[in-house]
Amino acid sequence: MKPCRNSGPDKSKLNPWRLRRATRAVENGGVIAYPTEAVMGLGCSPWNKAATLRILRLKRRPPGKGLIVVASSPAQLSKLVDFSKAAAQEELWASWPGHCTWIVPARPTAPRWLRGRGGGLAVRVSAHPIVRQLCEAAGPLISTSANPAGHPPARALSQVRAYFGNRLDDYVPGQLGGETRPSQIRNALTGQTLRR
Repeated sequence: MKPCRNSGPDKSKLNPWRLRRATRAVENGGVIAYPTEAVMGLGCSPWNKAATLRILRLKRRPPGKGLIVVASSPAQLSKLVDFSKAAAQEELWASWPGHCTWIVPARPTAPRWLRGRGGGLAVRVSAHPIVRQLCEAAGPLISTSANPAGHPPARALSQVRAYFGNRLDDYVPGQLGGETRPSQIRNALTGQTLRR
């Protein structure tokens, strides 16, 4: 089975003013665009139902699919998922921080709107320095590609602006990481790869 990559992206970081602005937007219930390992992402606080539903409307994405939550450390995800129930723990820990998303059994405290139809939640600890900065400042974030359904994921802020205009609360600048495809998704109970 092919392992997840955990190579790090460009070492760029946000200046303190940009970081405060993006953090304020998230804390105030906003939706932001930001660079990830492979594509531009849309994000908000996973605890904010209104902001999450707004992302789904912007993307024209059905809520039953579930969403990915990205963090700067496993500890940030501990209120959302129960790592002790993951059978593939050794592979999971070896893949983080990195470009690998795992479906982990959700805790009862995990908001229902994140999980879609299943009992698990898709989570990732990112190696991208800007994602890590944002999560360290604002907490874990929803991470979904910045594009409406049926359109290719944006790979530059200009493309995100073309898709969403003034309907986002902040556009975070920065380079994408070195990946060419969205993160691999694996099941933490079985180790099975669900998306390569």
